[in-house]
Order: sequence, then structure tokens, then C-alpha cells
Amino acid sequence: MTTIDLPMPKPVGDGLEGIPTTSEPQTRREFSSDQEVRWCPGCGDYAVLAAVQGFLPELGLLRENIVFISGIGCASRFPYYLDTYGMHSIHGRAPAIATGLATTREDLSVWVVTGDGDALSIGGNHLIHALRRNVNMTILLFNNRIYGLTKGQYSPTSEPGKVTKSTPFGSIDAPLNPLSLALGAEGTFVARTIDSDRKHLTTVLSAAARHRGTSFVEIYQNCPIFNDGAFDAVKDPATRDEAIIPLEQGEPIRFGNGGHRGIVRNRDTGSLDIVEVDQSNIDDLLVHDAYADDPTTAFALSRLTDSGVVRRAPIGIFRQVERPTYDDLSRQQLKLAGDTPSLQSLIDGPNAWEVS
Repeated sequence: MTTIDLPMPKPVGDGLEGIPTTSEPQTRREFSSDQEVRWCPGCGDYAVLAAVQGFLPELGLLRENIVFISGIGCASRFPYYLDTYGMHSIHGRAPAIATGLATTREDLSVWVVTGDGDALSIGGNHLIHALRRNVNMTILLFNNRIYGLTKGQYSPTSEPGKVTKSTPFGSIDAPLNPLSLALGAEGTFVARTIDSDRKHLTTVLSAAARHRGTSFVEIYQNCPIFNDGAFDAVKDPATRDEAIIPLEQGEPIRFGNGGHRGIVRNRDTGSLDIVEVDQSNIDDLLVHDAYADDPTTAFALSRLTDSGVVRRAPIGIFRQVERPTYDDLSRQQLKLAGDTPSLQSLIDGPNAWEVS
């Protein structure tokens, strides 16, 4: 079997490298389209849209060099409400379309907006391979744990026992953990944030946009009609300190009022345990390192998320590492090929050919 040695890829660099910028100040209004925003009152999508419209000007990119690709679902109306280029595509296929765009147009900032049903059901295969290839795009997964646009069926992230129109006796499915899936596919930027936490949401999205490679951000997003209160524990001021496990780079992982709980590695099993922090174990607390090349610990952190009703969940950037991107390597390979014979001559020719 013959293999071809690829040239060393260029440094990974910034995810916005090569995209035209402007020195003129921009405002949120310039990124807001003239379309009436139409979601149900109280929908978490409003908060995410406002955050995105608010931080896009900070990137300093020309609007015509930003593209939002969406699939099917409530969140997939996003491209209509942004005054950038965009495409409302087909169910589950947004990552595939975005891959083609990112590969052929290095001068674009490519975004995918999807939901838990769109991305993890019919689009699961496309999502996995976009992450595996590390295409330079940012994927925003709005997770409300329900199918909203099609009126309240259970989704791949719904908890066991969920009663819906399609599961009148309760769901018997085991739910997917989107972050575990992304980390298992070797995603190079994997994060989780919350629709109602504007500051945290903006910080995570800004970091995702600047990452070169596939950035995957799960956003806990409330559906007030078909799954209201799914994330009350991490949103309610009375409970959120005990429910949110904040991940801050280089800091020991502690949570709860006064940081009375923490995360340690079990010396017998290697798994992560939640403990009451005292002088006997304070030095054993796990220090968060999103830059660790091995995703094992990030995956273990993702497993601290409740699989049933969400009462506790880590929030923040789980993994942020550098690896060559599919689109950069693809463009380099085209340059390497040089004056390769035409496609038709290759089809009409022998069964094998050499690229020098």
C-alpha cells in the first residue's frame, strides 16, 4: 500500500486568520436584520440571539465574510435574524454544508446553528465527522431536551421517563450527552454555557469564534412551551451555586456556597468524585486544564452532568487544544497536487495514478 507524505501544516493560529477585517467601529444594529424575530415568548433563543448580535461587532470582521448555516428547528431561524450571509439548510445536514463552505472559502467565518434534535438525531453522523475532521467552524447546539418546532416530541437528550406526545408512557431511551459525544469524537474546542448567563455566554462564544478548528458549544436553552424549567436548577439564584460546577482554566474545581464542594480523582478507580472540601483533601482538588491534549479528564468532567433531570452540571470550556484543521490540510494538498491531470482523464485512465 502506498501513502503520500503530506507537508507539515502551517501553525494552527487564530480561527479568524485570513478573514477580512474592518477598522470601522460596528454596532449590534448593523448585525440585526429587518426580519421580525418570531419565537415563543420566553424562549431562550432570544437571549442567545441578543448575545451573538452583541459580540459579533467585537470580532471586527466584515459582515459579508460571516456565514450562519442552520438545519431545521426553532434555533435554525437564526440566519434570518442576522444581517450576514446565511443559509437555512436541511434537517441535520448543516455541518456537511458548512464543511464544504469552510474548505473552499478560507476568507469566511463559518457558523452552524442547530438543536438537540437536528444535530444529534438525523444529523448525528454529520456532527461526529465535522468534529473528527476539525473543520474551521463554530457549532452552536441549542439544547432544550425536546423537539420544539414539531410540537413537543422527546429528543435524543430527553431524560428517561419523559412524557411527551410521542412517549405517552415515558421515554425508554438513554439520553445522549452532547459533550461526551463531542469529546469522544476528539473535538478540539468543547464547551457548555447557559442562555440566561449573558456574560458567560458571550465569553465562551468569543473564545469559540477565535479557535482554529471545530468549536462545539452546547447551550442550555429553555423551551417555555414544551419543556419549561428543564434547567431551573442551574438558573435559579436559590440553587445555581450548588448546581453549577464552574470550569476555570488553572483553578481548582470547587462549587457550592463558599466553595464547600470540590472535584477529586478517585485513587482506586481513576474516576472523578464530588467531595466536601476540608483541610484533609483541599490539596487533592482537581485543577482544571482545558489545554490538556488527552481528553480523558475532560470526558470524565462531562460525565458529572446528570443524565436524568438536570440538578448539577459542569459549565465552561472543557477542552481547547490545537490540531491541524481539515480545511487547511485540504488547501495544502491542492497546492501539492499542482498540475494534476483533469478529473476526466483520471476517470478514463488506469486504476491508479501517482501524484508527485
